[in-house]
Amino acid sequence: MEPWQKLLKVDPVPKLLSSGNMALEYFTRRDLLAESAEPVKTLWKLPEVVKILKKQQEDGSWKYPGRIRKDLRSREDYNQLETYRMLGELVEKYGLNHEQPQIKKAADYLFSCQTNAGDFRGIYGAQYATTYSPAIAEILIKAGYIDDSRIYKGFKWILSMRQDDGGWVIPFRTSNKNIHDALKESVPMEPDKSKPFSHLVTGMVLRAFAAHPQYQESKEAKKAGDLLTSRFFNPDKYPDRRDKKYWERVSFPFWFTDIISALDSLYFLGFRRDNSKIEEGLNWLKSRQNKDGLFDLKLVRGRDKNLKYWICLAVCRLFERYYH
Repeated sequence: MEPWQKLLKVDPVPKLLSSGNMALEYFTRRDLLAESAEPVKTLWKLPEVVKILKKQQEDGSWKYPGRIRKDLRSREDYNQLETYRMLGELVEKYGLNHEQPQIKKAADYLFSCQTNAGDFRGIYGAQYATTYSPAIAEILIKAGYIDDSRIYKGFKWILSMRQDDGGWVIPFRTSNKNIHDALKESVPMEPDKSKPFSHLVTGMVLRAFAAHPQYQESKEAKKAGDLLTSRFFNPDKYPDRRDKKYWERVSFPFWFTDIISALDSLYFLGFRRDNSKIEEGLNWLKSRQNKDGLFDLKLVRGRDKNLKYWICLAVCRLFERYYH
């Protein structure tokens, strides 16, 4: 076994390899066992991928399947959210990238939602989406748009929205506006930059930095990473997902900020186990492993019956990196 496997109560690799999911087996062998792998394109024709791609609309988007609240946002804005979600599934679980024509169409659609300022706007109506803008950028970077000028423009905007303390917030929250009232506003509300950062938002922002080889080295990312670790397992300063329990509610692909997504980003920003907060997070994950080798965590935003295995893979990647 690899050193990291010996640290856990149960070796989780056999469980992952017996999941019956070809994509899970592929990434387990490639990322955890360092076995030579076929090109990732071998996953692109799996039935799960074909099923998602069949639902893509002509403009490159996916139609939001839930109830539409037109008093809050338009159909197009809901579709932007669903397109981000579907692109995340394809990129994170099956390794698709811009070489696949439908991924390029999806990227073109999302870039059409980018403003001249650089942010992806619409999911919060006319308001700045300091959560979803970097999250969309992260997936586009992972899809192969690392050196695209529109990505650089997005980072310029993200950096312009920093709070005085070096973190990020949802701007309208600094004016004590609730989301329903904010979405009714026709112009974006500027943040009060003297207010404290939100770890929910800062963690989502840092995923974009962690995905980009250039920006993961930035001093702004290091500073924000220190802020994020200072909030591990504590409540947020703002109403959105305020309770500390949200650190323990996880999803894959990553959505909001949780302990797994935070540790994942922080590794790529240069944080290591000699940081006591990183060690605390890893030890907590160790404590959640069950006798089957999987991890007892609250799974959210999951339609995939294999989500518990994807979460296990995400946790194992953390141990493989931090204890390599």
